[in-house]
Amino acid sequence: MARELSFTEHLGELRRRLLVCALALVVGTGVSLVFYRQIIEFLVRPSGLATGAGGQLIYTEVTEFLTTAFKVSVLAGFVLALPIVIYQVIMFVAPGLTPRERRALFGFLPLVLVAFLAGMSFGYFVLTPPALNFLLTFGEDVATPLIRVSNIVNLMVRLLFWMGVSFETPLIMFMLAQLGIVSSRRLARFRRVWVVVAFVLGALITPTFDPVNQTLVALPLLALYEFGVLLARLAERGRRKAEAAIAQQ
Repeated sequence: MARELSFTEHLGELRRRLLVCALALVVGTGVSLVFYRQIIEFLVRPSGLATGAGGQLIYTEVTEFLTTAFKVSVLAGFVLALPIVIYQVIMFVAPGLTPRERRALFGFLPLVLVAFLAGMSFGYFVLTPPALNFLLTFGEDVATPLIRVSNIVNLMVRLLFWMGVSFETPLIMFMLAQLGIVSSRRLARFRRVWVVVAFVLGALITPTFDPVNQTLVALPLLALYEFGVLLARLAERGRRKAEAAIAQQ
């Protein structure tokens, strides 16, 4: 049985793990800074601005492009460091968990990354092309788009980040049910409210105000919620079996 750490030892461990996370972020940012041009071109590609098809990409301040390059490098560095950060968090809280909770938490790590990348991929390949095409072609017969590089990059980063977070919904519901915090029945009763929440989030996440793009976001959120309810039921079933096995011992 592992020895229980004192408060000072916990603080020391927390400091070491935070240092590892910071080091991973610095290394990831340094690597991303080498490829900042490719990252920016990748982010603006759905708009067509990189090739001039959707308008002209410009910057209007002396430090704007430098600031944008550093910002995308930090964000890309965070994505690269995310597996290490999540692992350090899990290792810090794991000693206080039961073996069953610890196994569930370790199995949770790769699923978090997969879900986040799936959300970003959906935003990049499905959501942003029609949304940006609508924005850049609306009124093109009146004015020529001259888009600031910081504007399009901030828009893409915000959209991709929140789509990645949204795709974590089923995993969060599963973990809450696994820990007994919520029940699948309560989540199912919340379904009607979630329909409204999904469309509100669709309006907040999408860069346009047209109902088509809002629906493109809301429908996956509704499907993810239903999948989360199913996962919550499976988690409850597994928890009941584990509790029954312990009771028989």
